[in-house]
Amino acid sequence: MDASGRQVADGDSVDPPGRRLLYVPVRRGPAGHVVRLWRTPFGSRTAVGFTSDRRLRSVLGPTQPWIRLSETALRAMAEPLGATFLTVDPLLTARPPAAWSAPAPGTRAAAPPSPAPLAPGPPAATG
Repeated sequence: MDASGRQVADGDSVDPPGRRLLYVPVRRGPAGHVVRLWRTPFGSRTAVGFTSDRRLRSVLGPTQPWIRLSETALRAMAEPLGATFLTVDPLLTARPPAAWSAPAPGTRAAAPPSPAPLAPGPPAATG
C-alpha cells in the first residue's frame, strides 16, 4: 500500500528509462508525508529505499506507508538533511527505542538498562 492508501503490486509501474524507482518508507508529518531517515550502525544518517513493496513490507511490516521515488530524487531530498548515504534493501532494522516516563512523585527512578553493543548490520530507523 502506498502512502495514499492505494494497493500496488510489484511491477505495476514501469521505471522511467535510466532511472531506478525505489519504494521509500514515509511517516505522517504536519504537512503530509515525510521521508524516513535512518542511522547506520556507525551513527551516520542514511536514506533507505527498497526495490519492491514486498521487500519493504517484509522488513517494516504491512502497514508501513511508502512512496515511489527515483534514487536521484531521494538523494536530493535526504542530503540537505545530513543523510549522505543511501541504503537499498536492508534486511533488518532495529526497533524504535522504548519511551521512558517520568517517575511518580516520591519514588526513585529505575536505572535505564545498559545498551546492547552495536554490531555491523543494516541501518536503524530514526524518523
